[in-house]
Amino acid sequence: IHSKSIGLHLHLYMIAPGLGVEPENLVLVQNPTGGTFGYKFSPTMEALVGAAALATGRPVFLNYTWYQQQTYTGKRSPQFTSVRMAATKDGKLLGMETDWTVDHGPYSEFGDLLTLRGAQFIGAGYDVPAIRGEGRTVCTNHAWGAAFRGYGGPESEFPSEVLMDELAEKLGMDPLELRYKNVYRKGSTTPSGQDPEVYSLPEMIDKLRPKYEAAKKKAAADSTDAVKRGVGLAVSVYGSGLDGPDSSEVDIELNADGSVTLYTCWEDHGQGADMGSLGTAHEALLPLNLKPGQIHLVMNDTSLAPNAGPAGGSRSQVVTGQATKNACEQLIAAMKKPNGSFRTHAEMEAEKLDLRYHGKWTAPANACDENGQGSPFCCYMYGVFMAEVAVEVATGKTTVEKMTMVADIGKVNNFLVTDGQIYGGIAQGIGLALSEDYEDIKKHSTMVGAGLPYIKDIPDNMEIIYVESPRPDGPYGASGVGEIPLCGPHPAIINAIYNACGVRIKELPALPEKVLAGLKA
Repeated sequence: IHSKSIGLHLHLYMIAPGLGVEPENLVLVQNPTGGTFGYKFSPTMEALVGAAALATGRPVFLNYTWYQQQTYTGKRSPQFTSVRMAATKDGKLLGMETDWTVDHGPYSEFGDLLTLRGAQFIGAGYDVPAIRGEGRTVCTNHAWGAAFRGYGGPESEFPSEVLMDELAEKLGMDPLELRYKNVYRKGSTTPSGQDPEVYSLPEMIDKLRPKYEAAKKKAAADSTDAVKRGVGLAVSVYGSGLDGPDSSEVDIELNADGSVTLYTCWEDHGQGADMGSLGTAHEALLPLNLKPGQIHLVMNDTSLAPNAGPAGGSRSQVVTGQATKNACEQLIAAMKKPNGSFRTHAEMEAEKLDLRYHGKWTAPANACDENGQGSPFCCYMYGVFMAEVAVEVATGKTTVEKMTMVADIGKVNNFLVTDGQIYGGIAQGIGLALSEDYEDIKKHSTMVGAGLPYIKDIPDNMEIIYVESPRPDGPYGASGVGEIPLCGPHPAIINAIYNACGVRIKELPALPEKVLAGLKA
């Protein structure tokens, strides 16, 4: 079965029983066709083409129309959240109460983890000494819920980040200074009770501070009676990995010409799995002095490569990266002679040494209990976002003029790849904030009706500032990157709208008519 699955081995074992096929008689191959942004964490058409092929005895091709794609595949689950925060008069957070409901549609797949994400990430990034919350996932006859980039993070961090701005206003504090006072420092714990692996948020805010002060002055100077300008902030945190002891497996083989072949099911859906695999292996194989062209990739075929786990949860660079590193280190150890030089392929064969090595790595993490307490991720990603917006008073239309992100995703191997992830995530965050909706299946099931942003809606002016804090459990200090860029743009934009014109949006998207109604209220 050929598809754009981002969980090849996972889907193989999910659909084999339904097809009545033994797993060893089923092969899944990924034919990447660009972004899935998470929905292909679920098998969508794989079982259908498998059943049709078994029934007909012939090759089968299945193609969805756009309407079928919209209605037959999963969507981000709406989340309804209430949050209260308490703080001292000088702005030190004392406690937080939360209540959230996830509308997951008719099927339970992945719904339990969405409930858990609320416990893990509402209020994430801040040292909150007391938290009481209750969350639930409910079944409805709405669109069925599936994974979507950020998977619970954008929903969970939106209300707490908007509330931080409201709290700052009540305290008479600047929103940046309130955040700076309360972000993780040594002694802080996450909402799940885990010690953060790094404490870089104060440094990240310090890097943003001069740009923030300049942006506020510019917004004040450029505002007119017709167009109000404002600046908004958000802090975001997200985990790299699947909850608990997430694991991955990778093989590497020495070839006769001295090159190597890496066998991996690090699935690619636009994020650069090939570059991640190549970059990590090249780093690990530096003692062999191999050029990138001497590292061959065999990827995403369950009959050829071991189970690297799904490409979701921003896990691959950490978990599959560590498995890749482990496989490479085994090969190097086998090739190394007592004098420090390295055996050739012929020498390995002559000494009857293995030419292929199996790397495996399991994250040192544990799943959360029913109260959301545990250490579910060995690595986290951190972001501080700043949005600069213009609001037309006559229409309520909001334009994002600039986005800035300070990102700590650990040590970066390839900035071109991580830049692309961040630009794309911010673009999606702008759509989430201002235009995208799926409330009415008839209205929102076209590309235009769904509110997907146009190129003109995305500013050319995006700035990324990296803080590279090495992760103790990341390969060469790396963490993930894929989902953190979508966890914070939308609350930053909503906060910027309020800063510009005094309208506080609490239900996304901030369509012009909503903003205009607020202006007229």
